[in-house]
Amino acid sequence: MEQVGTLIVGGGITGLATAAFLGHPDCLLLEAEQELGGYCRSIRRDGFTWDFSGHFFHFRNAELESWLRDRMPGQRVLTVKKRSFISYAGGRVDFPFQKNIHQLPREDFIDCLHDLYLAHEAGAPGPFANFKDMLLARFGRGICERFLFPYNEKLYACDLSALDPDAMGRFFPHASLRDVIRNMRTPDNAGYNDTFTYPEGGAVQYVHALASAVDPARIQVGEAVTAIDLATRTATTTRRTVHYERLVSTMPFPRLLRLAAVPHDASAFTWNKVLVFNLGFDRKGPAGVHWLYVPDRARCFYRVGFYDNIFEADRMSLYVELGFPRDAVLDPEALRERVLADLRAEGIVDDQRLVAHHHVVMDPAYVHINRRSLEEAARCAELLRGHGVHSAGRYGRWTYCSMEDNMLEARALAASFGG
Repeated sequence: MEQVGTLIVGGGITGLATAAFLGHPDCLLLEAEQELGGYCRSIRRDGFTWDFSGHFFHFRNAELESWLRDRMPGQRVLTVKKRSFISYAGGRVDFPFQKNIHQLPREDFIDCLHDLYLAHEAGAPGPFANFKDMLLARFGRGICERFLFPYNEKLYACDLSALDPDAMGRFFPHASLRDVIRNMRTPDNAGYNDTFTYPEGGAVQYVHALASAVDPARIQVGEAVTAIDLATRTATTTRRTVHYERLVSTMPFPRLLRLAAVPHDASAFTWNKVLVFNLGFDRKGPAGVHWLYVPDRARCFYRVGFYDNIFEADRMSLYVELGFPRDAVLDPEALRERVLADLRAEGIVDDQRLVAHHHVVMDPAYVHINRRSLEEAARCAELLRGHGVHSAGRYGRWTYCSMEDNMLEARALAASFGG
């Protein structure tokens, strides 16, 4: 039986960062796929560079960003001022919607401002029962029904009352009545990712940077963990049995619980899946936009990203995201035709010709965070830690966070191991 100090399951951002920051050879990283990166992978096809989904980095930790860039020699990293809009009533409104209701048609603006004012006067401080109640209490029915409800229902593919009030954490763009009024004269739409960076070779360059800090002999792709015995601290894989001192798992938390035979309430963990289409066209489309949010329920997608406007390329390059319940059966070929029709209806595609395409299903994509999931995840994670198993990363902790958050978590975890 093979012996290892730290067994890392999953070669995405969190797993690779853990191995990189450990900084010693007594570890083994196993990745079930034939390629490292998890969802942070890039595709090059017919002159287009796409990711599995839009991974635009907005670092808050300058030291970490510098560490990564030092491991990307020769790679040009673009720094971009984000330009995001919302498709509304045949036009565009600056993002976030709730701070720019003055850009709406007159009657819509009056309704939104009226309901926002009444919500402000009611002064509901919380605690709120769920995400839907929080939105309604803070922003009023006008803003909620025009954007916050339809957009987030398309995104999460669930009833918003099933989510925790703080399901999106720091990533949700809150705004007070004062913020909304001030924004009418002095626009300030800055968010957590107001400026982002993007490597010319795609988001996978950050994966390569992390992997460069790990001994290649300590990485094995194409090897999946099939069972974990907590009592003996052994993991069975598709190739061998490994005895570990500690195990770091980045796989989706419910899967870890099944593999480790941890009794748990499986119904506490729900999620959606997202179908991402990467589309390349023969010529340019709309300029000056990086993200377009689409709340209209008549459109199949909830967001469109424009790679060509990041690269300043002369051919339109898009990623288009569609959210579905986790048990939905998808027909990508038929859905691609629907996407193209809806892109034309949105005025994004005119007579451009589609010359390259790719799709990927992210499952899980957005986890549904609620009181039950938080309590069950905390209980099971504590039990696992008692057996030397640490579940980390966005899906490992069953949470909503950025890839920078994952790297910082991995660094702290490695330090706790003496790395």
